Amino acid sequence: MDRGIPTEKTLAAMRVSNPPIHYLVGTPKASLSRFEAALSERAWVEVRGALRVKSLAHENETYIYTESPGRVNKERSMRRRALKAHWQRLRALSTLKRPIARDEMLVRLGKAQEKAGKLASSLVEVEVTPEGKLVYQLNKPKLREVRRREGRYLLRTNLAGEDPATLWRYYMQLVFVEEAFRTLKGDLAIRPVYHQMAGQIEAHLFIAFLSYCLMITLRVQLKARAGGLMPRSVFEKLSTVQLLDVRLPTTDGRELLLVRRSEPDRDAQLVLDMLKLEMPEPPPPKIYYPERRQAKEMPS
Repeated sequence: MDRGIPTEKTLAAMRVSNPPIHYLVGTPKASLSRFEAALSERAWVEVRGALRVKSLAHENETYIYTESPGRVNKERSMRRRALKAHWQRLRALSTLKRPIARDEMLVRLGKAQEKAGKLASSLVEVEVTPEGKLVYQLNKPKLREVRRREGRYLLRTNLAGEDPATLWRYYMQLVFVEEAFRTLKGDLAIRPVYHQMAGQIEAHLFIAFLSYCLMITLRVQLKARAGGLMPRSVFEKLSTVQLLDVRLPTTDGRELLLVRRSEPDRDAQLVLDMLKLEMPEPPPPKIYYPERRQAKEMPS
């Protein structure tokens, strides 16, 4: 299974391969227009909560249409913010106090469209006159089409006879797998690996795997106690707490080791309170003999 969008040639080869290769992939949102009429006649199947799916068989494949109100609201909010910011930039360009040449206006327009992103910039029709004046208007048909497809996805698979809800769960499992790799390489910094020996590399991977297990445990706790908080944010907040060793020489030549930590700030303490955690008490002081340590380090 793959979450990418392979070419038609690749999918055709997978369908006729021996042994057969099964796939479950996403499709571009533009493909929805091809199947919207046929999908509108299909019944919805509730998967979980407000998420629902419907399926359509077409040319030895099954298309899965998904709809999530939560995702609709999220994508709509993102699109509105991007479009609003882009509209304000265009307004500022169209009301410049000092007239500029057409080439300079095109350069500024290109920068504005780059900041807005592909979606927001495609929703506005823009024209620069020979005099360098900017004229723009909202592409309402395009906006209606985008609104209709926000939070909706179309998957395709050659797995025949599977329940649409089951196929959606398969697809979400792929999301979790990809997220696990991103976490290991990003938050837990498993890469790059500078070890040379096989045993050292295996130990590095094992420690990273244990760290990932602890991170997932933290995520489960956050979901129950602070739903909007992610482990990454917790790490950032708690990184302000510093641990240090204080060595104090004594009059008889020994050293007194004190392990101390800084007090958590307001944000870190709020995180600890939500997780119902307490900072550990510092260990008792230890006494060291520098002469003995130097004697052990000297070669025999």
